[in-house]
Amino acid sequence: MAQAHGENLKQAMDTLKAHKLRSFLTVFGVVLGVSVIMLVAALITGFDQQVQENIKQYGADTAFIARFDQGGPHGGGRRPKEERERKPLTLEDAEAIKEGSPAVKDLTVFITWWEQPHTVRTKSGEVTSIDYRGVQANFGQVYANAATLEGRFISEGDDLHREKVVMLGENAAPVLFPEGAPVGKDVMIDGSAFRVIGVVEKPKGMFGTDDEDRRVLIPYNTFRKIYPGAYENSIRLQAYSPALLDQAVDQATEVLRRRRNVPYNGKDNFSIQTSQQIVEQFHSILGMVALATIVLSGIGLLIGGVGVMNIMLVSVTERTREIGIRKAIGAKSGDITWQFLLEAMTLTGAGGIIALILVNGLVLLVRLGLKWPGSVPVWAALTGIIVSICVGLVFGVWPAMKAAKLDPVEALRYE
Repeated sequence: MAQAHGENLKQAMDTLKAHKLRSFLTVFGVVLGVSVIMLVAALITGFDQQVQENIKQYGADTAFIARFDQGGPHGGGRRPKEERERKPLTLEDAEAIKEGSPAVKDLTVFITWWEQPHTVRTKSGEVTSIDYRGVQANFGQVYANAATLEGRFISEGDDLHREKVVMLGENAAPVLFPEGAPVGKDVMIDGSAFRVIGVVEKPKGMFGTDDEDRRVLIPYNTFRKIYPGAYENSIRLQAYSPALLDQAVDQATEVLRRRRNVPYNGKDNFSIQTSQQIVEQFHSILGMVALATIVLSGIGLLIGGVGVMNIMLVSVTERTREIGIRKAIGAKSGDITWQFLLEAMTLTGAGGIIALILVNGLVLLVRLGLKWPGSVPVWAALTGIIVSICVGLVFGVWPAMKAAKLDPVEALRYE
């Protein structure tokens, strides 16, 4: 039996080699469908790696508290009236959380001012659209992605005395100081002179606008002095351990609801987000992407399967006399069936292999060009090959059965 299948497979390969162009055009739909599966799997894997890196930088034991809900308004318009009318968070809110939340190890407050664009410049360069914040001295300890690359971090003395010192993001520093060594030199931020005391390391998993770290950090009280109208405080809290983060969030929520006079059944008029929530949001997006992938690849595989069935029916007609000869010398109907099934499965299986080669080549180019960590996972490659073979099996049944049912006498008469 195995020998017979081996002969059928060899004959199937010979047939495909004899009709290379026709075989490729026939299997194009299969290549397209399987490529979509593999490519989307590679994209999902790559983005998941980036998200996991960002989660590590975000901090598995930290939560972010802000006045507005995270993610911005849907459709890019204005935030709902309820959000716009919320009271800003205050330093007193932060202090109350620290005192009333036993699971909270530490927290830090930073302030922003979005009512005007901010620019930092030197004689050698300029960086616009900066991520400009006033931060407390413990920002670097609580905020998991604020490691110091050069120099030192902002100190409590800097904050207390409202010193005009600044830390630059890793990508901002080379633009402002192409010659290097920015520490100790001056920059101008919105017309005010600041002394550079350090450089913040770019998070390893960072992604966003151009994947650049444009952070510019100055002491919290210095920021309040320069921008007296600034009021947009945000809080980052750190639990004693990742296992206690949910407890810390519940305690902080209770404190803020009480301080901000939220009714018992009312919606929170603030936002608390953890890394786990980010993962859940990302996975919900992946679910929609996976559904779209199934639909797109299904269409491609259906087109490819119909093409395979059509070409196999043509092949049966072209080889009617050959089938008659095989039956006349003793071939059974099962042998004929397996011959055409293996031919169809070989055809679509070759399409799966072509798709794997094409997608791997594309992913390699993307990785080299964008320094993106994605790759085609083994399960996706195996799934793609198996699905492609199954397409040949399913759509090759009818042509194979038609060939097996041919009468040998009539087949020998066919011209």
